[in-house]
Amino acid sequence: MPLARGEESAVVTEKSNALIHESSPYLLQHAHNPVNWLPWGEEAFALARMQDKPIFLSIGYSTCHWCHVMEHESFEDPQVAEVLNRYFIAIKVDREERPDIDAVYMHAAQLMNVSGGWPLNLLLTPDKKPFYAATYLPKEGRFGRMGLIELAQRVGVMWKQDRQRIEASANSISSALTDSIAVAKTGAMDMALVDAAYRDTAQRFDKVSGGFGGAPLFPSPQRLLFLLRYGILKDQPQALTMVKESLTAMQRGGIHDQLGGGFHRYSTDAHWLLPHFEKMLSDQAMLMMAYAEGWKATGDASFAATARDTAEYLLRDMRDKQDGFYTAEDADSEGEEGRFYLWSADEIRHALGRRADAFMQAYGVEADGNFSDEASHEKTGANILHRTGEMDPAAFAAEREKLLASRAKRVRPFRDDKVLADWNGLTIAALAITGRILDEPRYIEAATKAADFILHNLRRDDGSLLHRWRRGEAGIAGQLDDYTDMVWGLTELYEATFDARWLKQALALNHIMLSRFKAEGGGFYQVERSDDLIARPMQGFDGALPSGNAVAMHNLLRLSRLTGDAALAKQAAAVAGHFSDMAEQAPSGLLHLLSAELLAESPGKEVVLVGDRSSAGAGAMLAVLHERYRPNTVVLWHDAQTEELAPFTRGQKAVQGKVTVYVCENYRCKLPSNAPAVVRELLDQ
Repeated sequence: MPLARGEESAVVTEKSNALIHESSPYLLQHAHNPVNWLPWGEEAFALARMQDKPIFLSIGYSTCHWCHVMEHESFEDPQVAEVLNRYFIAIKVDREERPDIDAVYMHAAQLMNVSGGWPLNLLLTPDKKPFYAATYLPKEGRFGRMGLIELAQRVGVMWKQDRQRIEASANSISSALTDSIAVAKTGAMDMALVDAAYRDTAQRFDKVSGGFGGAPLFPSPQRLLFLLRYGILKDQPQALTMVKESLTAMQRGGIHDQLGGGFHRYSTDAHWLLPHFEKMLSDQAMLMMAYAEGWKATGDASFAATARDTAEYLLRDMRDKQDGFYTAEDADSEGEEGRFYLWSADEIRHALGRRADAFMQAYGVEADGNFSDEASHEKTGANILHRTGEMDPAAFAAEREKLLASRAKRVRPFRDDKVLADWNGLTIAALAITGRILDEPRYIEAATKAADFILHNLRRDDGSLLHRWRRGEAGIAGQLDDYTDMVWGLTELYEATFDARWLKQALALNHIMLSRFKAEGGGFYQVERSDDLIARPMQGFDGALPSGNAVAMHNLLRLSRLTGDAALAKQAAAVAGHFSDMAEQAPSGLLHLLSAELLAESPGKEVVLVGDRSSAGAGAMLAVLHERYRPNTVVLWHDAQTEELAPFTRGQKAVQGKVTVYVCENYRCKLPSNAPAVVRELLDQ
């Protein structure tokens, strides 16, 4: 059994290697690997010379995130161990015990254009000269990173057949170790499909009215989320400009319920004025995310206000007494579409009195109406409220409250009061994100209660999900989106609360998804079984919502980074591969999947906080983490439960009793800090 993180063992077994006799906790963590590790010393190099093998040198430390990830994926794997033992003499070094060794070979790595960080892995000749360096190495290649097995096999052949070339390289690098000129460089990953999707999306952008394409105009929030991530991670200001103009146009338009908050289904015209008045829970959730993240990315405070009014709409009008969220509200009332939402000038004057004229000018109200009959195209005298000019909605808050109260006396559209697991998962995610970004505990509390409701009422005894609940009765076997959206929601809820039970539940549902929905080719079927279908469907393209496969890929990547389970990242890579041909043909049709690919191929940060959550230091550190939009950062808070779910956090301790932050970047761990300014610098690098 592998040694648990942070634990020590001096028990010699048949499966122990030579590190069992060491005192370093880091080396002891590797003492039961099937790799025949040796400590740094003459014995190892003598053995290399005697057996005529190169050295595989691995340097790390006991609280290094990606060191433990690599151990679990590779060094605990018998297949990896077999090739390492066959082709190399393997040496483990604790950089905290031997910083001198670390300094020499870190410099050598930089000479070979490998950025600094741990784990640091090098190949040496038996006389200690380096000829290859890398940081994290997966078991098998993915996202452009060579796998450890492939590397070992290649070098094993070269060592026998092209030794002169290896030795010449080693001699050259060794000679340069006395120089301090070389600067490490990082090469860009191949993101041709992601870039193609961006170009295609940019070509569709409407520079006049915002949005993409002509009427009817759908909000397509996953497109905006893609552009937010692309703009930040690819340093593309135009992507953020498209998001900002689209969010601004939508929140000003008739598609946005200017009184009650939230959004209608889509705009029937090309200017966001005339909506189809239906309101869907899933649209509210996705748009809430887009507006909250849009505020964080652009600094436009109006987006925060729109995210807030959408959340308030859900809490006020779409929440069941047992805390789940209803599905939708109809477009019609009293037999007419939009009747509930439309206003005549006389109605507004009656409700607002002397403030009516100013309000009507600000919200585009016309004496003969701006709403035309769909059949005759004649004006009806009714108005769709929409913002005109650069007005500040806060200036008319009291007037909107009066009109909202008046509207509440009307016959309300029919509300579909069933509760769906997948859409509630999206809503949990949206409320958690918005609550965290806006620092609004009520939204996080609502997300928590909704999660409890779904897990209690839409879950079988075996842990699997049901799809629908209504008035006390649950039914219909859960489908792919139920699992992926709930995992998304629970993961967001974990990062909003740092309550490890949500991460545990996310992992449990993700495990069921993997075991019951996965296809051999790497994608996921829509349903667990196809007993009553003529085919078992699998969705790759996004529709009004992101595809389940795209959300699954996001979840797998994120859970892999939160827990250190590299197998999940491998599953994510398989999803991407499965839909690659489809993405080549129509990249803008798989934007959420390509958003995941963008995150996978972009530098990411994994942050662990250790210490008293109630302390002032905790607040200061969280403020640093949340002060900027960081779409490729995941955050954990170290505690006993987190250690069980993310073993790499074991051994991480608070420095000097203060809240301490451990930052890893792109599989390379930095040293811990309890100074906010230092943490900010690490995050911004």
